[in-house]
Amino acid sequence: MGRVSKDAQMQCIPSVHLCYGDRVRLALFEPEIPQNTGALLRLAACFGVAVDLIEPCGFLLDDRRLKRAVLDYAADLVVCRYVSWPAFLASRASQSRLILMTTTGTISLHRLMFAPDDTILLGRESAGVPAEVHRAAAARVVIPLRPGARSLNVALAGAIALAEGLRQTGLFPDP
Repeated sequence: MGRVSKDAQMQCIPSVHLCYGDRVRLALFEPEIPQNTGALLRLAACFGVAVDLIEPCGFLLDDRRLKRAVLDYAADLVVCRYVSWPAFLASRASQSRLILMTTTGTISLHRLMFAPDDTILLGRESAGVPAEVHRAAAARVVIPLRPGARSLNVALAGAIALAEGLRQTGLFPDP
């Protein structure tokens, strides 16, 4: 699945130069559920957005459930794999803000002003992200829900946040 770049800590599909750039992107921190990851990869392929996959994952990347969710969009994907959070931090573009989507966010999604080179970071389904990841984020963003509702599925939250980021920056693909 893809080729290994010169940096042994990162594997990119299909090309290492596409792992950097000035376009909104998604980052998945240690995803646990292949169907959610597959749905987010398919979303990214449809919108032309690169994905940073921060391992370890809670499933094998050749999992049939992941492949089923991605369908035939894999050829249109740019996925940059990182073996760890430190490897991701060391390799990311310095101008890209990390926008952490979290149920404990301090700013509502509709109040955040996205920039074209932001990275929208999604945490693990079971536990979100650790404190060190919270500290690295430029913004901790929450999607407002009605009282009593705990959270959205991570794939839905990612879709909502990505759509808002693309809308604000004018980066939705032309039909």
